[in-house]
Amino acid sequence: MGKRIGIWIRVSTEDQAQGESPKHHEYRAKAYADAKGWDVVETYHLEAVSGKNVMDHTETHRMINDIQRGHISGLIFSKLARLARNTRQLLEFADIFKQNNADLMSLDESIDTSTPVGRFFYTLIAAMAEWERAEIGSRVKASVNTRAKLGKSLGGEAPFGYNWVNKRLELEPNEVPIRKLVHELFVQHKRKRIVAKMLNEKGYRTRRNTPFSDTTIGRMLRDPVVKGVRRINYTEYTNDKKVKLKPKDEWVFIEAPRIISDELWEHCNRILDEMSSKKTKVRRKGVSLFSGILECECGGKMYLRTKSPKYICRKCSNKISPDDLEDIFQGQLENFLFSDTEIQNHFNLEKQIIKEKEDLLQLRQKEAVKLRDRISNVLELYHEGKIPKDAFPSHHDPLYEKQLQVDKNIMELQGTLDALKFQSLDNSQVLYEAQNLQKQWKTFQKEDKKAIIETITKSIIVGKEDIEINLSYIPTLIEKKEQKASKSINYKTNYHSSSKTVQLCNEANTLHLQYYKNRRKTK
Repeated sequence: MGKRIGIWIRVSTEDQAQGESPKHHEYRAKAYADAKGWDVVETYHLEAVSGKNVMDHTETHRMINDIQRGHISGLIFSKLARLARNTRQLLEFADIFKQNNADLMSLDESIDTSTPVGRFFYTLIAAMAEWERAEIGSRVKASVNTRAKLGKSLGGEAPFGYNWVNKRLELEPNEVPIRKLVHELFVQHKRKRIVAKMLNEKGYRTRRNTPFSDTTIGRMLRDPVVKGVRRINYTEYTNDKKVKLKPKDEWVFIEAPRIISDELWEHCNRILDEMSSKKTKVRRKGVSLFSGILECECGGKMYLRTKSPKYICRKCSNKISPDDLEDIFQGQLENFLFSDTEIQNHFNLEKQIIKEKEDLLQLRQKEAVKLRDRISNVLELYHEGKIPKDAFPSHHDPLYEKQLQVDKNIMELQGTLDALKFQSLDNSQVLYEAQNLQKQWKTFQKEDKKAIIETITKSIIVGKEDIEINLSYIPTLIEKKEQKASKSINYKTNYHSSSKTVQLCNEANTLHLQYYKNRRKTK
């Protein structure tokens, strides 16, 4: 009775490029088996699988199970390096075959493990295969620094938002709006998990068509490639398969296409740094006007206590009346002005935001059309009997779910666009409202006052004899270079630049506009 043989096929992509296709190895093994009078009953395919670790592969499990149940009594492969490149695993294969009275046949090395001589050569050549792999790895590692410094590609997948074109990074139009949205949402919500959830609810997916996670969001936020600086040769794998940072003197930075501004990237990373160092958590907002902003000169926070009519510091019992503090704050608003140029800059930014939202809406609409076409194709194939009934849900349901998410996001984008366009009012009126913020202060509702305070105020520090008010004095699109200072009889106020984003200006203007619209309706 002839042997029942299995054929093991593991061919790398490089070998396939050189003409060594899986079919080539299969025909060769079958010809050898026919010459021996053996029956080929199984073929195990592991194309494009690394030989460093094959024991966990599903085809390996199937092959071992076939040996143990006596389904095959021998395995043919072209050479040892095709079976595995790890000496321990090669010997493990040999032991499994020996325990089950099965043999290993390597065509190139003419090895048969049923004999002592064959097992000796098997061990020797296996060790040589692992040495060869280690040598290749060391040579590749040694060339990484040189290639990186020359700006050459080190391989790997392009970052989300980019594509490799002629070994250079180019922007991927369908992913750029999503990559930018990640940073914008994080500035607004300051939580990676919330950003991931919002992207997933809008129907966005990673390049591998998987939902976004907070880990993925964190990696995107930290990657400087979006601000035009690609960082390479900065990580390596440890022996326990973990990734660690290389010494900074080995890092290499090269130019890449920009997606966001330096200011937005730095703002996001400052938030991440603060969260990492202080374990900052989002707390419930206080109901009083200056809660969360008011600080004592001793470093303690000041809150309006239930049993006290004043803001109090628990550390030193420093106090201040809410009415006095509001009057002082209102007096400083006179210096918080918007120029005609600054207002025009704001509206230019508003037009840019509307244009970006319109571009994103068009992309989503095109994506919705493609999804509907794909769903139609699946339905046609199902009706034609080319897709079995039990397999239909796995083809149809993911597409249908994503279509619902995309359609929902389209409606949200359309609503956002409608709101943006509706709130765009005459420049002169906006200028008037902004410049008269101090005069109108008493007419605002408490909720509007608190929103304005949170928008334009960085901190308020209360001393025993003076108060320091630090305003985020950037109603413009760029930071002020000159600092302004103003003093009253018993109080001092320091104005300085801040790196807050233009969103602060947008929120303040929106409050002014909404107030004006409501007042006109009332009149």
